[in-house]
Amino acid sequence: MRHFGLYIHWPFCAAKCPYCDFNSHVRASIDGQRWEKALRAELARVATETPNHILSSIFFGGGTPSLMDPELVANLISDAKRFWRSTNDLEITLEANPTSIEAGKFQAFRDGGVNRVSMGVQALNDQDLKKLGRLHSVDEALKGLEIAQTTFDRVSIDLIYARQDQSEIDWRSELSRALSLNLDHLSLYQLTIEHGTAFGDRYARGLLKGLPSEDRAIELWDITQEMTTAAGYEAYEVSNHAKPGSASRHNLVYWSGGDWAGIGPGAHGRLTIGDRKFATQTELHPETWLDMIETNGSGELERIQLSKLDQAEELLLMGLRLSTGVCLSKLAGLGWAPPETRIDELAELGLIQRNADSIRATTQGRPLLNAVLERLLT
Repeated sequence: MRHFGLYIHWPFCAAKCPYCDFNSHVRASIDGQRWEKALRAELARVATETPNHILSSIFFGGGTPSLMDPELVANLISDAKRFWRSTNDLEITLEANPTSIEAGKFQAFRDGGVNRVSMGVQALNDQDLKKLGRLHSVDEALKGLEIAQTTFDRVSIDLIYARQDQSEIDWRSELSRALSLNLDHLSLYQLTIEHGTAFGDRYARGLLKGLPSEDRAIELWDITQEMTTAAGYEAYEVSNHAKPGSASRHNLVYWSGGDWAGIGPGAHGRLTIGDRKFATQTELHPETWLDMIETNGSGELERIQLSKLDQAEELLLMGLRLSTGVCLSKLAGLGWAPPETRIDELAELGLIQRNADSIRATTQGRPLLNAVLERLLT
């Protein structure tokens, strides 16, 4: 029996944020019955291939899953529990935006089985919310959080820092306000400029002003670690901070090299079938994905078998993001491990720590993780 997670992608948003490179789309209307039939058919298809898997988490991501009909969410949860055995503490997360929250709908999500909410607040500053293309105000975000906290036991928020013209004082004030909310989980991301986004286009034309220097970004990173640690949050992953026992179990599946099924347009997955592990990918375009389900019975584009080396490199790439690091004997069991000379070199620089059978990025190494990984993999 193999534990695994289930990711369900809802690709629709009320508006496309200029920094976002996720597979999200704006539509004036959608055919709810058609979408429900397609998503439930995909669940059934994947279930036939994974009869010996035990479900440990479900994550509704997007897009904006809080725009979904609560009855659809409930039906998908019900199907998943029927198709697979599940753990007693099954974690079921739904991403939400403050503009799509109202008390009755959140209660309906809870009644349908959702037990954790992750809210895309992104900033606690109205001026910066506008720059980020968000449709909500700080007051609306706080009201949405109040509803979430009275409805669910587990609530997380996303915040973006290292924003345009953001000073250390600005970030300290904003993060202090977030910490005062007494949430059990915070996802704190540095703003990254992605190719193909509106911000990426502006940046290429020299129109995105006020971005922090690399040194300033590291200073903001240091502030983040200092303040969250002092408030009792563990930085269990590079961008994720949780109170004891409140880490996102679903995301730990990704970072620890586990299995998950990806359902919906643009969803990726990792599935072990028999003694082989596969990377799966689905069609990005929502309407094309629907047509594929209705015509061919599958929204999957391709399935690539991962070699042992592929799995080892992926485990290193993801596992070094975790505070616990990567087990060297697990890498060796896949037929590969980083050269000892590289490990020693990075340890001497204070960027990684070597324990009996593991390596982990240090506090100094985490903001330089891409360079650390490049050194270990080349």
